[in-house]
Amino acid sequence: MPITHFNFRKRYSKYMESKSHKEAPSIALVPKDDPTTLFTGSGMQQFVPYLLGESHPLGTRLYNIQRCIRAQDIDEVGDNRHDSFFEMLGNWSLGDYFKKEQLVWFWGFLTKELHLPEEKLYVTVFKGVDGIIPDDDSYNIWRTIGIPENRIFKYEGNWWSRAGAPSQMPTGEPGGPDSEVFYEFTSVAHDPKFGKVCHPNCDCGRFLEIGNSVFMQYKKLPDGSFELLPKQNVDFGGGLERLMMAMEDNPDMFETSLYRPIIQEIERITRQKYDGDNKHAMRIIADHLKASVFLIEDGVLPSNKEQGYVLRRLLRRLTVKLRKLLGQLPSANEVAQISKIVHEMYEGVYFKTGDDFSLVSRTIEEEIKRFSLSLEKGLKEIQKMETVSGKDAFNLYQSFGFPLEVTEELLREKGEAVDKKQFNDEFQKHKDASRSASIGKFKGGLADNSTKTLRYHTATHLLHQALYDILGSEIRQEGSNITGERLRFDFYSTQKPTPEQIAKVGEIVNTQIKASLPVEFKNLPKSEAEKLGAMSFFRDKYPDMVKVYFIGDYSKEFCGGPHVKNTNEIGLITIYKTEKIGSNLYRIYAK
Repeated sequence: MPITHFNFRKRYSKYMESKSHKEAPSIALVPKDDPTTLFTGSGMQQFVPYLLGESHPLGTRLYNIQRCIRAQDIDEVGDNRHDSFFEMLGNWSLGDYFKKEQLVWFWGFLTKELHLPEEKLYVTVFKGVDGIIPDDDSYNIWRTIGIPENRIFKYEGNWWSRAGAPSQMPTGEPGGPDSEVFYEFTSVAHDPKFGKVCHPNCDCGRFLEIGNSVFMQYKKLPDGSFELLPKQNVDFGGGLERLMMAMEDNPDMFETSLYRPIIQEIERITRQKYDGDNKHAMRIIADHLKASVFLIEDGVLPSNKEQGYVLRRLLRRLTVKLRKLLGQLPSANEVAQISKIVHEMYEGVYFKTGDDFSLVSRTIEEEIKRFSLSLEKGLKEIQKMETVSGKDAFNLYQSFGFPLEVTEELLREKGEAVDKKQFNDEFQKHKDASRSASIGKFKGGLADNSTKTLRYHTATHLLHQALYDILGSEIRQEGSNITGERLRFDFYSTQKPTPEQIAKVGEIVNTQIKASLPVEFKNLPKSEAEKLGAMSFFRDKYPDMVKVYFIGDYSKEFCGGPHVKNTNEIGLITIYKTEKIGSNLYRIYAK
């Protein structure tokens, strides 16, 4: 019986629980309190405080299956293995087990649970660099497991830290070697343009990384040397989509069971086959629609800013690709039909069976209709131009939302070409001008733990409770964005808050700040925390044991931290802006 994506998740959960791991549920695609990244882009994002020393309420052995979005990968989608939406398997040891257990267990999962052929699995280990010794421990463990020397490769790049290579790490930064496992697609012939000899890090497509075990082992010292951390952690990540490719021995992700139903619906609607030149367009449509459905389900709506802009870009790009396949602009209903397949595929996993799909379909239909009008106007502008320079192409991108590839495609019909260098130069100028506002947002990363950020983070707890006190029990948090300069808090409310009500909220928050309330946390059973009335971020699922932060007797909220120790450290805040951002959705800015 083939392993479907449904029973695959169950197998992984059962396997990790047999090794005494507790599940930490997948967090929302838009992280609650991390201003450095637009989306949850890895399984480890929620574990950062614990990898750096805090205790986790579930203990020292954890696992999860995290849904992720990586906006920086959008332009890469179209080949056989890149996707903007994916699921990441993960397991963590917080000062518990280390290399031997991790490598033996992962190998056992691959070969005994998934039944992958051992002869098609290759591993890599850290070669040593910048005075750091090679990871001979991992090498020897792999040899003991039975991996022959010719399937173990050593690379300098097998190192992980938030800052990158050892030489780039600041003083005090943790990091360590990693060990990756690759699957070999013997049906893919090596392309000599990537080198005479094929190997796991070769870009020819014969090898695919399916899992990476990071061993947080060292801390960088002021003199540039490294010392061992007092607690050494394991951080493992493995892409579900890539593991499905290996299980089905198919080097094309979009031919696996995770994408096949979507591709088949695209074929039906366009009356085209998934082959030849059609593959590139169909891959983009399938991936972008999947990512769009998940984003909308998580509360993201199309806009010209941040997460909303990424969603808009996804929907516009797939519309252009559908136009190419159909020979005409797609109807909004046709796009909604394909997105319905995505929803059905993940019912019982991330979406409840029988859930109302109308919000998703309506959002997609409205955005497609809006862009279709813009597309028609842009086409008319192109027809007026004798030639289209790179600068013209950038103006079309700015004015009508045309990606460069859209303009290129239309000019190919006229037998012309666009100056890509000029377009990229104009685009770079635009990026440089807006860098201060968006730096770091697309790369993913870790929350700023500066003193100001901790103050604002703690203040959001007071703000949440004060809104509840003034506007009523229907209030719920929709997200927050915190920097060292200000806090931003999004919330749902069936009633529009009046200026007087917002002013009262600010007064309450400052009253609690001046009261010098202690800020403490307790690890509690989730059921007990709920009975106490602790607030939570409704888009997140919580494990059976949770960390609850108490601010005196005033505020109780599920949160991983960190926070200030007393409200008098926050300093008085001023709410300087309130705006409506959607249906029953409001945003508060304070500093």
